[in-house]
Amino acid sequence: MTYHIRQFALCFILPILALGVMAPPSQAASRDRIEAFLTTTGFDVALESIAQASASAPQMLGIDPDGFGADWTRLTNEVFDTEEMHETAVSILEQTLSDDALTHAVTFYASDLGQRLVVAENAAHVDEDDDAKQLAGQEIIADLIKNGSSRVESLKRMNRAVDASGTSLRALQEIQVRFLLAASASGIIELQLDGDELRAMMRRNETDMRRSLQLSALANAAYTYQDFPDSDVDAYVNALEQPLMQEVYELLNAIQYEIMAMRFEVLAARMAELRPAQDI
Repeated sequence: MTYHIRQFALCFILPILALGVMAPPSQAASRDRIEAFLTTTGFDVALESIAQASASAPQMLGIDPDGFGADWTRLTNEVFDTEEMHETAVSILEQTLSDDALTHAVTFYASDLGQRLVVAENAAHVDEDDDAKQLAGQEIIADLIKNGSSRVESLKRMNRAVDASGTSLRALQEIQVRFLLAASASGIIELQLDGDELRAMMRRNETDMRRSLQLSALANAAYTYQDFPDSDVDAYVNALEQPLMQEVYELLNAIQYEIMAMRFEVLAARMAELRPAQDI
């Protein structure tokens, strides 16, 4: 599945049970099918890549990450435990993912094209050199524009399809707010603003942040799918725009953002173990 969260600087988490997709018990997918769904779609790898976003945490607090040394690696490995994050996702999906939506997504991602896409997406997730990927993706986009290729618009449609409700920016803002508030509560930093004031400050910069988010996602998509012909990219876009696939992505986005927010809150509390409090 296509996710570009790690390429965004962590800057509205949708309540999972308020999405309107709670599946009645008779229609909910079984745990075994959900486990197969995660593997087939690549969402299991996307979940594991959440841990790599922890690298941005010290900068958000104005702290030099090099000062933590090996303790930082130990702490993030404990907080961003992949088995725990996986179990959280499965537990939520058991209550919310309808059998129809699961079947629809698995049918596509189990196809030849779907599996080739998952391989490419998984490779992009585990590649931690985001700067290099962004630079390469930007160069690809520049060449496509220079040559008048319609592929750029296809990639834009793809990114709109995986975030059809347009919640990515607010979700990332809320992750940062929750992290900062948790860090303040644990004594890591001293905030002069409350949560509402932090959100208002971020909203003032929303236009620029949204533009940056879109450009980052576009470059990432260009890099990830560079070896796919236009026909495959267009087929993928058409699949992503189907209503049942939209349902799947809305749910998975909400799950991934909520897991990120919860893990960052835990990280903030645990960071007090590493160094004394400081003001920012």
